[in-house]
Amino acid sequence: MAIKTVHEPDVEPEDLSRLATVFKCLGDPHRLVIVNHLFRGEHRVTDLVAHLGLAQSTVSSHVASLRDAGLLASHTHGRATYYTLAHPGYIRNLVRLTAALVRDGDNCAGQCGEFDNDHNGRDMEQEEH
Repeated sequence: MAIKTVHEPDVEPEDLSRLATVFKCLGDPHRLVIVNHLFRGEHRVTDLVAHLGLAQSTVSSHVASLRDAGLLASHTHGRATYYTLAHPGYIRNLVRLTAALVRDGDNCAGQCGEFDNDHNGRDMEQEEH
């Protein structure tokens, strides 16, 4: 049986916490709906409330999380605040790549919890191939 070395990604150690924040933020289905809707253009929270069918306070909380993670930008026009994706190209690529991974990765989304339970957060240095 061949042993395959698992290589570290090109992420600086000091960026890992922020990266985890972004993935955690995008791990919520409602936030993904918001991100997907913002690909169509800028929206106010009230627009997102109508689209999602959630309470304004809930949508505002999701928008704040996305903004705090650096995924949203905003501008005001009069009394209204409009939200857009901060880096739409990067976010689109991230969402598309993650969708492809889930689609083609042997049900990786379902196995993620099993991996965490089996390895208790330890990094794998080698993987059987």
